[in-house]
Amino acid sequence: MDDEGITLRLTHDQAFVLSDWLHQVMFQSDDLEGIVRDRAVWSPIHAISGTLDTTLSEIFMADYAERLDAAKERLRVSMYGEAEASADAGGSAAERRSP
Repeated sequence: MDDEGITLRLTHDQAFVLSDWLHQVMFQSDDLEGIVRDRAVWSPIHAISGTLDTTLSEIFMADYAERLDAAKERLRVSMYGEAEASADAGGSAAERRSP
């Protein structure tokens, strides 16, 4: 068995948005078991979430929701272009993590 670590590279916006999604799934919706049925997968999910939470200072900032919305919009634009991104906005982060 190889225990050599793997390096995963994300942009800051990707890490921020992923961190928020993981927080939603793991701690607010209590739906991790419904989404990820195999508990063996929980170990890497918790490792990724913990690493993101200790790396991202935004999760403690008062303007968290605004920063998250801006990061999501930048990611949508980079993936789909400006017109598509606006159509796929899907709401705001107003009910997300709060400091």
